[in-house]
Amino acid sequence: MDLSLLSYQFMQNAILAGLLGGVACSLIGVFVVTMNLSFIGVAISHAAFAGALCGTWLGFNPLVGAFLFSLVAAAVIGPLADRGEFNPDTPIGIIFSITMGMAFLFMGLLPGPKTQALELLWGSILTVNDRDLLLLAVVAAVVVSLVVLFFKEIQAVIFHREVALAVGIPANLIFYGLLFLTGSVITASLRSIGGLLIFNLILNPAAAAYQLTYNLRLMFVLSSFFGVLSTWVGLFLSCLFDLPSGATIVIVSAVIFVIAASFSPKRKVKKWEEEVSTGPEKALFK
Repeated sequence: MDLSLLSYQFMQNAILAGLLGGVACSLIGVFVVTMNLSFIGVAISHAAFAGALCGTWLGFNPLVGAFLFSLVAAAVIGPLADRGEFNPDTPIGIIFSITMGMAFLFMGLLPGPKTQALELLWGSILTVNDRDLLLLAVVAAVVVSLVVLFFKEIQAVIFHREVALAVGIPANLIFYGLLFLTGSVITASLRSIGGLLIFNLILNPAAAAYQLTYNLRLMFVLSSFFGVLSTWVGLFLSCLFDLPSGATIVIVSAVIFVIAASFSPKRKVKKWEEEVSTGPEKALFK
């Protein structure tokens, strides 16, 4: 890559967007991974994509549509995830399929070339503008501030929501707040990463950090580092080899996860626990 590109405004915007988006997405990813919210996050991300396409079709700001759809999805999914009478995966899967159907319906209804829809689908970090950067900066600042200010409460909710609620921590409020925050982060990162890829950037850095430590504070730090590293390396490779930026960033984040999982100390612990639980008498029959 020609280093002279760094002098251009669009490249500087892309680097800054990678920093802000990488931090925001990876911090949210820690909640998603530790609280087993992966399927919920996928549904919210696709709802945001459908909302952005709806805004494009109706002629208003796509990010407004993405934000509204993601908030509605979070408001519907949250109570469903709390209900104990049935497995929440079924209704969440239905919502996911509905939002995906709506997304492609809106894409089909768009007149003329589908250029803007394809940008929302795959993302392009090289086209972010000052307004996109401002939105990313605000969302990233909110996420970082909440993690720092309410770290102990968040830690308690992640450990056990019912216990946290019993000792007076507003666990349900924190849980629903995390869902709404997930929707906000997805909306802010939609242009740079894309509707079909954004959740991978949320999940992969956090999953990689989860492989390397049991310490929640360190997990947040490692996840942020992996998120920024994914965006910057992906951006560099996309410019070097003329590849789609969003897809390249996600692939890099997946490679980081594979490396982290390969060297994870938790693999040895899990193997030891399995051997202990098996016992010498059962081992004879293996």
